[in-house]
Amino acid sequence: MSVAPTPPRSSCPGSSRASTPDSSTAKDVDGRDEPGHDGRRGCSWLKRGAIVSAVAVVAVVGGLIAYAVSLGPLPLDEARQTSVTVVDRHGKLLRAFAMADGRWRLPVDASTEVDPRYLKLLLAYEDKRFYQHHGIDPLAVGRAALQLVSHGRIVSGGSTITMQLARLMEPRRQRSLGAKLRQMVRAVELEQRLSKQQILDLYLALAPYGGNLEGIRAASIAYFGKEPKRLTLAESALLVALPQSPETRRLDRFPDAAQAARDRVLARMVEDGVIGADDAAQARAVAVARQRKPMPVLAPHSADQAVIADKNAKLIRLTLDAGLQRALETLARDRAAALGPDISIGIVAVDNANGDVLAHVGSADYFDDRRAGQVDMARAVRSPGSTLKPFIYGLAFEDGFVHPESLIDDRPVRFGAYAPDNFDMTFQGTVPVRKALQLSLNVPAIELLERVGAARLASRLKQAGTELVLPKDEAPGLAMGLGGVGIKLIDLVQLYSGLPRLGSVLPLREIASSGNDKRETLRLMDQVAAWQVGSVLLGTPPPENAVRNQIAFKTGTSYGYRDAWSVGFDGRMTIGVWVGRPDGAPVPGMIGRVAAAPVLFDAFARSGQMRASLPKAPKGTLVASNAKLPLPLRRFRSSGDLVQPGDDKALRIQFPLNGSRIDAVSEASAGALPVKVAGGVLPMTVMVNGLSVGEIDGRRQRLIAPPGPGFVRLTVMDASGAADTVVVRIQ
Repeated sequence: MSVAPTPPRSSCPGSSRASTPDSSTAKDVDGRDEPGHDGRRGCSWLKRGAIVSAVAVVAVVGGLIAYAVSLGPLPLDEARQTSVTVVDRHGKLLRAFAMADGRWRLPVDASTEVDPRYLKLLLAYEDKRFYQHHGIDPLAVGRAALQLVSHGRIVSGGSTITMQLARLMEPRRQRSLGAKLRQMVRAVELEQRLSKQQILDLYLALAPYGGNLEGIRAASIAYFGKEPKRLTLAESALLVALPQSPETRRLDRFPDAAQAARDRVLARMVEDGVIGADDAAQARAVAVARQRKPMPVLAPHSADQAVIADKNAKLIRLTLDAGLQRALETLARDRAAALGPDISIGIVAVDNANGDVLAHVGSADYFDDRRAGQVDMARAVRSPGSTLKPFIYGLAFEDGFVHPESLIDDRPVRFGAYAPDNFDMTFQGTVPVRKALQLSLNVPAIELLERVGAARLASRLKQAGTELVLPKDEAPGLAMGLGGVGIKLIDLVQLYSGLPRLGSVLPLREIASSGNDKRETLRLMDQVAAWQVGSVLLGTPPPENAVRNQIAFKTGTSYGYRDAWSVGFDGRMTIGVWVGRPDGAPVPGMIGRVAAAPVLFDAFARSGQMRASLPKAPKGTLVASNAKLPLPLRRFRSSGDLVQPGDDKALRIQFPLNGSRIDAVSEASAGALPVKVAGGVLPMTVMVNGLSVGEIDGRRQRLIAPPGPGFVRLTVMDASGAADTVVVRIQ
């Protein structure tokens, strides 16, 4: 009879050794028990060892956690503090402001703002396994430990980029095992809280480069005068070497030590196969800079204003273009130096399409105290001279009692106690309105302003977003047509930018909005009137050696030679120039055409853009010679020359009434809108939005074809030059 075998039993859980029921106790050669070979006792020792190991691990982990907790939270908010930076529309740095303690620390995005070759050198030299480890590189730590044992001192710390960031966030003077342990714990915390990209960005913003420079952007700008987006191999190696000992390798103090450290980086990169020997040799041949460059200060007035407007912002984006801003600042500085030590210049350039300020030069030199450089003359209230005249003419064109080809008299005239005369104290006689504006004749401008109304002009300019500053307790008067008010250069440029926009003004902006642009267009004048003004100004004789018929412009000189102006535009851009003394003192002989107009034309030339043509004439614009104009438009008659009939014979429009709403005329009534008048002297001309549509018949009425829906200006002018105007809404 066979007996079933007993299954083998392991001597210890997990053991593969087989045992029999009789093998629990081994026998020696004398037949005595061998306690050391007791399987159960061996298993017990293994269990105890595992338990002790687990407890030790738990204790170490618990101790590290307790230690980490004792360190407090990571000072991330403090580490993320950077200098306030102001950038242009393309993200280029215009100006940075030092932090409260004087340090320059600029934010940086390694993925888009740093040269990839620099990043390659940095990681190859400092942390080869940056993207593989979790804050601590065991291989680097092991190497450092062996060096410590073999040399008896710390040779290399085995620090990763993350550990170095931890040290930068919590600086420690001593170099000890305790400090290293703290870095390791903090590095693990950083890896848990931040992505690799965020860690790298923060390191590149905090790394020291000597003196008050922190971060690669501040160092690259201060040492090389450029952003770190495009670095040479020599520059990249230098920036890798400097943070290891920033104070003993400062370029402005120890350039030889900095160059030696750079060359060591290059040599090691050749050994590691990161770069070629020839490239390294060329990089070593480049001498390092021996002094720092100043931080950029472009558009300082705009930057100051933006920081005041938003005191909590760390990054402010302006609409300015850094290239144009730099070119116009240089232009203003050079021209002011040629004009005299007390002269300053303000320039504002605007994009007509969107109202963005592309350049804002507030003074000739921000740091020149004699020129009061920190005073923003683009926002200072000054007398505009003759620069408001185009808007007088524009309202006259809009009202329909004058045309660019109408004739007007330039002769001595008196308005009460006011008797305007021309700048050269002469009179031109009878001239076309076009020429009167191009030559900036004073008497015709005041004659037209009297018909338009000074209060109406002031109201229209205010409606277009400009506040005129009148003398205390004075109402708008005829003198405002020759500069008897105050205005800012930036507001004047805003007004002029409405002319190439055919009468609609878009409020200017310098701070780029992050959300939807909620600006609404403002009404300056009718499209036809705006086009006519632009057409006239385009023919103004330019300064010497300038090309004609490319820029529409106007000059102005304030009373006493205190302010010289020139504002011009093409189809793309409007630029305004002010020249004078910031303290308002007169500068004998300084006039707009000589002092400001050349600066204006140079500003357009330095903009780097091809001239853009002005818009074409709007549909319905009356373009004709004087001989082909309607009879009342051939010659302008001043108010004193008009026939003054009795009240019952004064010209007035009886229908439609001013301000009325009229339903669109149906086809049943032949699409005709009746215009009825009373008084006046025949023949009479009817004009719709400045365009002649025929004459009033003997019954003192006329049927006209109404334009499309919207506001319509109807003007009737009689043979004496008297006119009446109503504005109605077709709906």
